[in-house]
Amino acid sequence: MDKKVEVSMLLQIYGKLLTEKQYRVIDYYYNEDLSLSEIAENEEITRQGVRDIIKKGEKKLFEYEEKLLFMKKTINQEKLAQSILENLNKIQKESSDKKVSNILEEVKKELNCLI
Repeated sequence: MDKKVEVSMLLQIYGKLLTEKQYRVIDYYYNEDLSLSEIAENEEITRQGVRDIIKKGEKKLFEYEEKLLFMKKTINQEKLAQSILENLNKIQKESSDKKVSNILEEVKKELNCLI
């Protein structure tokens, strides 16, 4: 997974566990795509200060994920739900029973809410 996407997802999951400044700076950098200079100007700190905040915040986010595994579990659940949907589609194509087809359609709608 691309680091930018991974950090953005981790920030979404664990961001409230960071300091407000860490959250804001990492959000600017990864989600708003601001440069270190732009963030430094907004936050009235040096570029090096911005870099340090980003590195420390990233480290915390990866530590939280290593211990709690929420992102990994979420990704695995989405993959499983997608696989189940594919199997339900196969069953639905093979079934000629309208009642079964309607039930499968309802289950598919519910699964789609999880993805």
